[in-house]
Amino acid sequence: MSDALFRGWLLAWIVWSAVPVGALVLTLIHAVTGGRWGEVLAPALRPAITLVPLVALTFLGVVPGLEAAFPWAAGTGAQPDVLRYYLDPALFGARAAVTLVGWSVLAFLCLTGRCGKLAAGLGLSFYGLTISLVAVDWILSVEPGFNSSAFPADVALHQILAALAFAALASPPSLDARGASDLAGLMLAALLGVIYLELMSYIVAWYGDLPPKAAWYLKRGESPWSAVLVASLVIGGVLPFFALLFATVRKSPALLRGVGLLVLVGIAGHFAWLVLPAYGAGAGPAAMAALFLLAGLTLLSSLAGRILARRTRRLRHV
Repeated sequence: MSDALFRGWLLAWIVWSAVPVGALVLTLIHAVTGGRWGEVLAPALRPAITLVPLVALTFLGVVPGLEAAFPWAAGTGAQPDVLRYYLDPALFGARAAVTLVGWSVLAFLCLTGRCGKLAAGLGLSFYGLTISLVAVDWILSVEPGFNSSAFPADVALHQILAALAFAALASPPSLDARGASDLAGLMLAALLGVIYLELMSYIVAWYGDLPPKAAWYLKRGESPWSAVLVASLVIGGVLPFFALLFATVRKSPALLRGVGLLVLVGIAGHFAWLVLPAYGAGAGPAAMAALFLLAGLTLLSSLAGRILARRTRRLRHV
């Protein structure tokens, strides 16, 4: 039972953290490129960025159940040299700490207006390096035999897409048709990027026909995971894609909220398809419970932030 709880927490954390991290990446990109789109998305992205330190703190829930979530933590599932020089609990913790602390620092710089073009460029470089490591650590290493060079980019695009979908879902009533159209265009581009990487990764694995990769995909092609894959593809990919082709949808904040919700559900299903087949029964319900808990922590954090902001403003007026 405890193993299922830790495994569920890992999956829920991966799903929940996608929005804050993606919001941070989009804000860094805007700091480098500029553009009206960043101003349009800021009311939704900035509150999400405030959660990045909470993302770092809640990762601590994974640490006590490391052996339950990752077979290599118990010294099995990978080659001895891989276990010694990469998939080592101490090295895993060090990579996670550097990544999460670094992301939190970048979030602080963005929120305090201290992130200029140079800092944002360096921050994006840091993100690119760290996501290349932790995407493997946190997701692929639940089954160490499988690897994909495109996987970190795929995870990064999912995080960006999740942040855009959240921005659509949480868009303010003041969002005009032009701003909605900008957001829809970004969502469509990110969605196409995700679909392209997923499809090409599968084609390369199919063409190579290597036993470890074939076994990984075959496990996820069995019931019920094949149904999860199809559902996440239809809900989070096909329906949003065709919806965003219509100008009426692209210019309507209300309709974009529906599209954003579909995309977020699809992303959650996709991450579940990646992780859950490696575990036994029980991890799925545990992940749902953990996701509700993380949502509750998000609300409490948001409420505490608002109270602190009000008190700070009052002190300034004194």
